[in-house]
Amino acid sequence: MDKIEGSVLRSPADVRGFADFDGPLYYVPTGFIDRADDPQTLPLAGGRRGFSALEIIRRRENGGAESMILPLLALEGWVQNSGRVDEINAVLDRLTGNRRAFANQDMDSSHIMGIVNVTPDSFSDGGEHNSTDQAIAHGRALAGQGASILDIGGESTRPGAAPVSIAEEIDRVVPVIQALADDGHCVSVDTRHAGVMAAAIEAGAHIINDVTALAGDEASLELVAQSDKPVILMHMQGEPGTMQDHPSYECVVLDVYDYLLDRVESCEQAGISRDRICVDPGIGFGKSLSHNLELLSRLSIFHGLGCPVLLGASRKSFIGKIDPTAAPQNRLGGSLAAALNGWRQGMQIVRVHDVAQTAQAVSIASAMGTV
Repeated sequence: MDKIEGSVLRSPADVRGFADFDGPLYYVPTGFIDRADDPQTLPLAGGRRGFSALEIIRRRENGGAESMILPLLALEGWVQNSGRVDEINAVLDRLTGNRRAFANQDMDSSHIMGIVNVTPDSFSDGGEHNSTDQAIAHGRALAGQGASILDIGGESTRPGAAPVSIAEEIDRVVPVIQALADDGHCVSVDTRHAGVMAAAIEAGAHIINDVTALAGDEASLELVAQSDKPVILMHMQGEPGTMQDHPSYECVVLDVYDYLLDRVESCEQAGISRDRICVDPGIGFGKSLSHNLELLSRLSIFHGLGCPVLLGASRKSFIGKIDPTAAPQNRLGGSLAAALNGWRQGMQIVRVHDVAQTAQAVSIASAMGTV
């Protein structure tokens, strides 16, 4: 197994040391409680779950970062000492505020997005649902199992995947999108090409899901801005073909956060309001095992962007690096562990292959939190 190393160290400084720091700080909700009405917690993104502490992180001059844990009970005193009253109030508003509906889906609880790959070379299912009829049937089955969103993709973005022409990608996804949208399902299109986005919207797609965060095709930002469609902005370092060739970050959690903040602000400047945006930290896209695990451990930081957050960790290669015996189709246990970790940290959408099993796991975990 690859060596696991973290880039965020627990700081030896006391609370006052962070209060005196004049650089940017990052805030990660932690100390999760199942009931947000607990008097010692704040609600996480307006949902039922709460958090009782903040991990406060600052960058180090020589790379990496350091953090401290601050219970909410001590927050008021720290804020007064730090002189960051306005900053903390704005941060807490974003961390705790209700999220508006996303593609008419209520964001107060977690949704399952079912993956429908219309590709012959997907890393996870090897073209199992490659034909139009198979893909439509699979999408309907996933909806019946509990998926409230169906994500249709016609281009594999795994490392080394063969390129697909825009015309071929359109031919693959449009009939599937049209059939499932006509059924009344909420459908997203997984594409990085503006031409495919336009065809998908015309076919009835409700959401654009772009692994390049609308930065890979210069026409995509304006296209989405002029539509009324919500968009999922994902972080990816590099290009799909080479993204796993020695990915590098100063501090992956903070670097990904800063990138997504920049993309959210770029979208707003282009006319895409924040309530039309969902963010995705991009597990497995230009990340090592350590990078993926660090992101999974601090997913809640992304609530600070004030948008719904999507987690896509299903069957990803980091599971195989921890358990080398697990081929993609045999990574259910790891996928469920990642999904439940995302649910615990308030992810509004989890993108998965195994919908029925994920729905059951989340239902049981949620029920245990009601007693």
